[in-house]
Amino acid sequence: MLKNAMSHLLGARRSREPQRAVATGTVQLPLPPALSASLGCDAVGVPSRYGFRLMSHLPRTGCVFADADRWWWIVPAGSDLDLDWPAQAAYAKGARVPAVRPRLIHQPDNRAPYTPPIPLFLMVCQLTGVTPSWAPSGAARAVSAP
Repeated sequence: MLKNAMSHLLGARRSREPQRAVATGTVQLPLPPALSASLGCDAVGVPSRYGFRLMSHLPRTGCVFADADRWWWIVPAGSDLDLDWPAQAAYAKGARVPAVRPRLIHQPDNRAPYTPPIPLFLMVCQLTGVTPSWAPSGAARAVSAP
């Protein structure tokens, strides 16, 4: 009976750990099972020195993971479209991040795991001293400037 209980506990613990991808050196950030990720998930990583400041100034914060080097913010899939994220930010499609042991440090109160990408983008630009760019460099804009 004790062996069975321990295997259940260890199995539950393992399911919450990041899934490793040995070939690529990345891990999949595991969202808590109670949260709905109907929009898909990407992640934006910022240097850890900006983490607390970002979290305190954002109007809403979703799931945030951290390791020694970066804090990873869960955003809806495709949040890189038409946004030129600063060089200090790392954008990870599918929330597959180059991290060693990221851990969940913030979980939202509601069922959505997302941090709104536009306020996050603007705050990252402000903290890194980069002027926000709404289209990838070199891309044609839909409306020309007068």
